[in-house]
Amino acid sequence: MQNLLNYIINPLMLIIPILVAVAFLTLLERKLLGYMQQRKGPNLTGPMGLLQPIADGVKLFIKEPIRPTSSSTTLFIIMPTMALMLALMAWTPMPMPTPMSDMNIGLLFILTLSSLTVYSILWSGWASNSKYALLGALRAVAQTISYEVTLTLILLSTIMLVGNFSLSTLITTQEPIWLAAPTWPLMMMWYISTLAETNRAPFDLTEGESELVSGFNVEYAAGPFALFFLAEYTNILMMNTLSCMLFFNSSNTQKEIYPMLLMTKICLLTIGFLWVRASYPRFRYDQLMHLTWKNFLPLTLALLLWYISITVSTASTPPLL
Repeated sequence: MQNLLNYIINPLMLIIPILVAVAFLTLLERKLLGYMQQRKGPNLTGPMGLLQPIADGVKLFIKEPIRPTSSSTTLFIIMPTMALMLALMAWTPMPMPTPMSDMNIGLLFILTLSSLTVYSILWSGWASNSKYALLGALRAVAQTISYEVTLTLILLSTIMLVGNFSLSTLITTQEPIWLAAPTWPLMMMWYISTLAETNRAPFDLTEGESELVSGFNVEYAAGPFALFFLAEYTNILMMNTLSCMLFFNSSNTQKEIYPMLLMTKICLLTIGFLWVRASYPRFRYDQLMHLTWKNFLPLTLALLLWYISITVSTASTPPLL
């Protein structure tokens, strides 16, 4: 009975704080964008607008869900749930400071789940049985391939330096120095690629409102749309947490203050996401393809080969007697 309770309580202790953080991230984004555009943002619902995320959630989930009569009912309902489930499962191997599941292949697990998100986008667009949703989904899938290659190569370069797929090893490796210092080109390309991975401006081509009217999720409303919304912001926090683990982490601090330091770094990277959205116009589709295939891919390949040569030469050097 105790084990059964642990299987229920432990996931809830992980999921509930994430969902609360996502709710107030939406408020932070609206307030920050408001002040950057010289307006107030939400400030009427509750003190200083703090209850606005709760009001938005209640409004979305009590609205009547509608769907096209010709849609595939099963897939249409399952896909938003699948998107949120994949976004929450990606937090499982994160050491903050203790992981929910200590995996030796934590990095590959996260990369696999982030790649599976493509299927929720593709199937939701197909299940809507709408030309606009399907074209938006196909456009999103084509975009995803371009930066998933770059993300994978950057992860491989980091793994070559660390020597392990475990996130706990990443923390231990960065005791003397952050990986962002010797690998800052990788860190910059990783950060820009995570913007595209989470469909954020200026790479929000899968949801370009001015061209696609929200693209793959154009037929979704009420609760199912809210699930897609939650999944997107959960992925933003997850990718920024992973960025901190990869390049800005350190275990040479006390465990009492480690969560606060990690939270501060995640907040700074997330504010960077919001700042980019307020500052840059949306890329054209061909510009994104040019950036990922002709700029990032050759650079990451060259850096990966360089790190492999360093690792091989270090391993083949005989020890000094």
